Amino acid sequence: MSTDPDRGSDEIGIEVAYALPDRQSLLKLAVRRGTTVIDAIEQSGIRKLFPGMEISEVGIFSRKVAFDHELEDGDRIEIYRPLIASPQEMRKKRAMS
Repeated sequence: MSTDPDRGSDEIGIEVAYALPDRQSLLKLAVRRGTTVIDAIEQSGIRKLFPGMEISEVGIFSRKVAFDHELEDGDRIEIYRPLIASPQEMRKKRAMS
């Protein structure tokens, strides 16, 4: 975040998190107040670290939010991967094994 007193109130500190089964990333950055979730994801550069990343849903501290949700200081954006199978299907498969 900015230490400039004239700009300090215009910026907030946030994090962008994404994880694969074998790799994860947590990026910290400062964004302007009023920045949306999708804008912060693009500003973070996380797509360069995970080429081909599909963004199906996003959340802040495990609570789903819309892509146009405005961020607050200290928010952690979590990028959720698409589900391969529904939780009900997975339980059914485990019960039959």
